Amino acid sequence: MEVVEPVAAGWQLITAALAAIALIVVLITVVKVHPFLALILGGLTVGIVAGENVNDVLVSFTTGFGTTAAGVGALIALGAMFAKLLADSGGADQIVDTIVGKASPRMLPWAMAAVGAIIGLPMFFEIGLVLLMPVIYLVSRRAQVSLITVGIPALAGLSAMHGFVPPHPGPVTAIDYLGADLGVTLALGILVAIPTIVVAGPLFGTLAGRWVVVEAPPTWDSPDRDDSNRPSFGVTIATVLLPVVLMLSKAVADIVIDDPDDMVQQVFDVIGNPFIALLISVIVAMLTFGVGTGMNRQKISDTVGSSLGPIAGILLIVAAGGGFKQVLIDTGIGTLLADWASEKNISVLLLAWFIAVLIRLATGSATVATITASSLMVNLVDGMSTGEVSLVVLAVGAGSLFFSHVNDAGFWLVKEYFNMTVGQTIKTWSLMETVLSVSGLVVVLILGIFI
Repeated sequence: MEVVEPVAAGWQLITAALAAIALIVVLITVVKVHPFLALILGGLTVGIVAGENVNDVLVSFTTGFGTTAAGVGALIALGAMFAKLLADSGGADQIVDTIVGKASPRMLPWAMAAVGAIIGLPMFFEIGLVLLMPVIYLVSRRAQVSLITVGIPALAGLSAMHGFVPPHPGPVTAIDYLGADLGVTLALGILVAIPTIVVAGPLFGTLAGRWVVVEAPPTWDSPDRDDSNRPSFGVTIATVLLPVVLMLSKAVADIVIDDPDDMVQQVFDVIGNPFIALLISVIVAMLTFGVGTGMNRQKISDTVGSSLGPIAGILLIVAAGGGFKQVLIDTGIGTLLADWASEKNISVLLLAWFIAVLIRLATGSATVATITASSLMVNLVDGMSTGEVSLVVLAVGAGSLFFSHVNDAGFWLVKEYFNMTVGQTIKTWSLMETVLSVSGLVVVLILGIFI
């Protein structure tokens, strides 16, 4: 990557970055401005305070906006289509019933963690939570345990996938900004997520269930779900894992064959490209989750189309974050930060995690935290190996999950669904997110020793 020379003195650039971040935080948390607008104003603030010509700032912002929308936007849209087909076909219910139905009472927290992780692989956190709540209620009542004991493991699975594994918006955005290899990041992300889910899910959930006892509402004893025409468990799992397998196949081929002229590697490079992998997966899902469950063409079309509306805000936030990132790069702030980190011999992984934590605590948004932290890391990953860059992405992802509290919409969603007080939500959900973040960082640092 070409090194961008700073456009102003160091103190001025630092002031510009801090002013922009402070403005974004105030606009989102105090003024309640949508993050899309906050990131636009933050990007303009960086360039103007740094002394750049306003027209140059606009060019930087729109360039970053367009590039990000083209690269990341399509992946998020395809991921949303896939998830909607999975939900509407009953495939998600099939996964839940099969795994939970075969678990003994002692293994229920572990089964719920597995369900959360599998459902969380293609689905956004909020959608997965809404989908799983009836099951969490039902399992809690039948096993006669606290809602927290079985709910926290499921939330840990959902949240870990949201923070560590593509094609979720956060990891995909960080991969795009930092130029990481998606297949390698996907493999390492799953490797980080598994022990992290174990610690923050079943292990922490057992403790949290003892100090916060919440009973499930009795009305959820028998959730009304249609069992007819569901895809089988095998077909569902195979379809859910298809994009993962395709993207991982490219990474494996690149390592094993390592010859750009080899026809086999070229094929894997195409089908393992994240856009093509998700496109293939959506088409397959239209057959397995659509045609295979009796949907007609109009129903499949309506299902796919209805998935796009809810993600419009996410797409705009991510694209505006791309514009913000590009202004940071073009002013040379990234170069300045890279030089400083090099002089002080600071761990890039720790720095990436710490910056993401600060923005997460301030704004409540994991996406904004990922965008801001990865934007500042762009110049610091120069010269790093493929695996090292992927670990930086995962360190940012871990930081973006830290201590969800009252400025995070997810906090209130969990509070209401679990019928807890604010204090109880902090002692369960907020602490679980913190355990998830810290244990994720620990696993990333351990991997960093070997990569």
